[in-house]
Formats: sequence, structure tokens, C-alpha cells
Amino acid sequence: MPTLLQFPPNPPAPAKRTSSGAMHRLAFPALGTTCEVQYAGPKGGLPAVEFELAAVRWVMDFEKKYSRFRPGSLVSRINAAAGKSWVAVDPEMEDMLRLCDSLHAMTQGILDATALPLIKLWNWKADYPVVPSPEQIAATRQLTGWTKVRREPGRVFLPEEGMALDFGGFGKEYAVDLVTQMAASYDLTDVLVDFGHDLRAIGTPPGRPAWHIGLEDPAYPGQIAGSLAISGCAVASSGDYVRCFRANGQRYGHIIDPRTGRPVANGCSQATVVAASCLQAGALSTTAFVLGLQEGTRFIQQFPGSEGLIVAGHKRAQTPGFFHYAVSP
Repeated sequence: MPTLLQFPPNPPAPAKRTSSGAMHRLAFPALGTTCEVQYAGPKGGLPAVEFELAAVRWVMDFEKKYSRFRPGSLVSRINAAAGKSWVAVDPEMEDMLRLCDSLHAMTQGILDATALPLIKLWNWKADYPVVPSPEQIAATRQLTGWTKVRREPGRVFLPEEGMALDFGGFGKEYAVDLVTQMAASYDLTDVLVDFGHDLRAIGTPPGRPAWHIGLEDPAYPGQIAGSLAISGCAVASSGDYVRCFRANGQRYGHIIDPRTGRPVANGCSQATVVAASCLQAGALSTTAFVLGLQEGTRFIQQFPGSEGLIVAGHKRAQTPGFFHYAVSP
């Protein structure tokens, strides 16, 4: 039976822990998804319990501070002050903003933390989604652009009203890496951290040579097309085959290319990348998806140790070493 972890007063979230032999599974809702951690270890060991409590608390604090969906978050306060005033930030937020810099440069401008106005414009979640006009797209693009963000030590300013930051393009992946590192600091050596299918693995499950990760079939969402065997690396996938809308007989996915202001429409349905960290895997998979089959594959190959697979209908393109991880369904 699942057990409910006992947290201090004002628990951050309902977290359930199940065990089967030497394997333990911790699951809790956060970051807009289900967060799971599987690990091997002695049942009820103090370091493991301490890790679980610390991991859930860290994720909740991370979401509270950086989620644009939290009105009181630091990100929301920065967005509310756009075009009006500077906002004081702490060293941790300065690190996050430097990370936005790095990701923007690494992905050729495709991962842009200021793209939120475009995401809202193309609102696929609306009851009746509407395709914006070219004029609306052009006007909204004026509110985006990472290089417009003004920063000084200890403070940040979005210079135009309507600009907004969103760390959703890399936040889950960043959290996966941090929780994986946290597990290692508690001397847990066989761990799989999976936050909404962005994941990272260290070690192996008991009696097996690797962690096996299912790959969803973009043509049949919910079904598995194959799997990957991983250890000591991370996996992330990007796709728009579920989150999308149709209008006037045309399909529009949720992944926006900030360089054009429009949803990606290159025929790709899924990009999966294996890399050293979940942050890198997520950045590469999103960028490869936007770039398309051939250019996306070449982009992944620029990063030593990274391998990827891109699916576009019946076409597939993959890096030379991807087959080392692939397992038949």
C-alpha cells in the first residue's frame, strides 16, 4: 500500500511512496505534471527518507519561486513590472538569468525565455482557439527577444509593458538534474528521476543492466513505439502531437518558433535526445524539433556525447550513435 510521507506543518504536496523489494518509488504533483523518483536502497533507511523530504521540498520551493502560474513568484513579479520598474533579484535568480543567456546562444535563439507573449497569442488551450493575424503576430514579436532584457547586478528589468519571462522551456529539466544530484549527495547510487517524461538516470535497477525508458508513438499517443536503455545519462523528448489545435482545416502545434512567431510546421512530430544532463537533452530536443529532420540531426551532432532521433510522419532521422540506446518494442 502507498504511504503518505509525513512532512512538517504546511506540507508542500501530497507525496506517495511505494516499495517493492529493494526498489522504492516516490511520486508527487508539481511543475504541472507528475514527478517520480525511483531508487534502490534499504527499506526505510534514514538517508533515503531524508532525501525524499528534501527533494519534494526543493521542487515545491523551486516552483513557488519560478513558476509564471504562481502570482506571488519572483518571475510573476518581474513580469508584472514590465515597462514600469526594475525588480530586485537574488544570486540564485541571477544564475537562472545567466542560464537563459546560455540556452539562447546554444539554441540559436530558439529557446527564448521571453517568448511567453507568443505562447499566449497561440493559445491552444482556449475553448475556441483562434489563428492570430499577421499583424497580431508582428506586434507580439515586438514584445519578445531575450537580448532586450536589461540586467544589472541584483536587479532585472523588462523594458516594454507586455514582455514576460517564462522558464517553462527548461524548468522541469533543470529540476530533474538538481534532484538527481541531490540523490547522489545522499549516497543513493541507483536512481531514475522522471518529471513528466523528462528524466535522468544514475546506476541501474537491481538485477538489470540499465533503466528502460518507453518511447511514445507520436502516431498513436499513449502507445509505446520502442524503448531506450540508459544509465548515467538523461533523456528528453519534444513533440506537438498531443498539445495542438485545428482551425480552418489546418493543424497548429504548441511549440512556437520565436524567430517567426508561429508554431513549428516542418512536419516533425517528435524529437528525442539522450545527453549527459536533462537540461542539455531538453534544450537539444526542442531545438532539433524546430530545426527539422536534417538540420536538427546535424545540430545534435555538434554536442559530443549527445544522440538523437527525430520523427516526421513515416520519416526518421537519427544520429549515428542513437542505436546504442534503442531497444526494440
